[in-house]
Amino acid sequence: MHFIIEIIIGALAGWLAGTVVRGGGFGFLGNVVLGIVGSLVSGWLFPQLGFTLGGGFVGQILFAAIGAIVVLVVIGLIKRL
Repeated sequence: MHFIIEIIIGALAGWLAGTVVRGGGFGFLGNVVLGIVGSLVSGWLFPQLGFTLGGGFVGQILFAAIGAIVVLVVIGLIKRL
């Protein structure tokens, strides 16, 4: 059940990241994968920096969306090179 919740959070986070970073989305499935990767990145990076958003479903989505936006911006920078 936890895996399904993580996929839902990743889907919402990927959609948010694709909406925030205009022209940077990869379609629905790509954005879901991006959201999951962003969730993993933010889950590792933010505790290292001592940054927390709190708990709960909304906090997890925001956390993952911020990570997905970071990943999307980095991918965009790499594509420009």
